[in-house]
Amino acid sequence: MSRLLIAGTAVALAAAVLSLGGVLRSAGATQADAPHAAAEALTSGFGAGDTTGLVTQLQHALRRAPGNVHDLDLLGLAYQQRARETGDPTWYPKSNGILNRALRLAPRDLPATSGLGSLALSRHRFALALRIGRRAVALSPSTAASYGIVGDALVELGRYRAAFRVFDTMARVKPGLAAYARISYARELRGDWAGAVSAMRLAGTAAIGQPEPSAWVQVQLGKLDWNRGSYVAAAARYRSALRAFPGYVYALDALAQVAAATGHIERAIALERRAEETIPLPQFVGLLGDLEHAAGHRRDALRTYALIGVIDRLLRANGVRTDLEVALFDADHGVTPARTLALARHAQRARPSIDGDDVLAWTLERNGRCVGALGYSRLALRLGTRDALKFFHRGMIERCLGNTAVARGWFRRAVELNPHFSVRWSPVAWKYAS
Repeated sequence: MSRLLIAGTAVALAAAVLSLGGVLRSAGATQADAPHAAAEALTSGFGAGDTTGLVTQLQHALRRAPGNVHDLDLLGLAYQQRARETGDPTWYPKSNGILNRALRLAPRDLPATSGLGSLALSRHRFALALRIGRRAVALSPSTAASYGIVGDALVELGRYRAAFRVFDTMARVKPGLAAYARISYARELRGDWAGAVSAMRLAGTAAIGQPEPSAWVQVQLGKLDWNRGSYVAAAARYRSALRAFPGYVYALDALAQVAAATGHIERAIALERRAEETIPLPQFVGLLGDLEHAAGHRRDALRTYALIGVIDRLLRANGVRTDLEVALFDADHGVTPARTLALARHAQRARPSIDGDDVLAWTLERNGRCVGALGYSRLALRLGTRDALKFFHRGMIERCLGNTAVARGWFRRAVELNPHFSVRWSPVAWKYAS
């Protein structure tokens, strides 16, 4: 999958993690203290513990006391954490069932309501997430996590002014990692790199002493450096993340991008394969295929690309909407352009964000419908976002329209911002920039 789209989507997913937290793999919690640790971790941020053991313990407890709403809440959230830890979306329906069961017993239960909002974000059902998030805010206006769900959903629905106001409210209600991370992303969307870094550093301060939150922040800071072509600084951040949380897959994935950008393609493949084998996320699989293709391993790339279809079917079967992701992957790889365009139109209507607009612009260009593509490209850049891939897409659209000089300017902006923004498309941008 393209790094562009996954970056946007990952904000919603990571934000769900930051809002509701998770019981993460660690030797720090015993079976005896797991429920207490989970109660805090699952409602306040990243935590420590054995999620598999916690799930088993809660299941046993609920057999003895099936009406225990507190344990139902924890189990529903723990199921979501298992999905995050494994990349297996079959945990989502289980979470949905348990949390709805809690709400049937206690209709005004805040943890179950917020948990369903987090689940809707993870399934890319952003209109639903917005409705649930607002319900959670109404139940408890003083609970910051609920504002995170609302703001994340508004971002993915393209309602940026409203989203940014909600993030500001969240920061006033409870300054901390979750709020600062969202403020950082809002600033990045508006092209304020320095402001984004400043806010993410505040998030890092809030994460001191917590291994995975610290690693997550370092990766986000590294991505801010990456997006400006500062590969040495980005790599240092990613290595710092691995020191804080060894084996952290998002750092491995990010280091693979740096390795490819600096000409170490086989090392990039090895790093990405480690990430993909640990958690087979679509973005990891897609990048691995592109790296293998770039290295001339065409058969390996075809086998890897085939996994995208398997993962997509699994995601859809478990309630995750993937239209936008699939449309972008197919547009990038020349898969049935007419079908891809129809898919992108449908996805953009459901998710009229700058990413939805950009994917539709790109699929229109791939179909030779470049007048229409230009309008959506302008929408995709309306916030002032400095994104090399969006600049590249605009350049291709202008080139398609015969505006050669204008196109060259966009290609130059792309490679000047991030010379190796894409394994697949950076060489094309360099070719047309000169």
